[in-house]
Amino acid sequence: MKYPCLVPRRLCKTPVHVHLESEELSNMGVPLHVVDLDLLCNFQDRARTILTAEKKLVQLTGTALFPGDIAPEMPTLSGGTITVYGEERRIEQGSKNRNPDGTVNYSSLEVV
Repeated sequence: MKYPCLVPRRLCKTPVHVHLESEELSNMGVPLHVVDLDLLCNFQDRARTILTAEKKLVQLTGTALFPGDIAPEMPTLSGGTITVYGEERRIEQGSKNRNPDGTVNYSSLEVV
């Protein structure tokens, strides 16, 4: 059975540069898998206000949604950076959202 893609390519118009690093380290302490990709995504910005002792802090966060599996050779999307709108942001959380048959429907990256 063919499942519909929940993030259609026609809605992905924001160019991003994705730098992914795996959790596994080599003997030298560097990540085993490193992937650099230039992709189009559906990017959603959010701003969050955090109250500190002195004043308040506004933290910009966002979610990048990609159709399909952006890194099939990596089992998880856990670390790295993305560059969107000229700003480099750290990947806080990544996920491969799967169909009931186990195939990846879309990938999402939560960034700070």
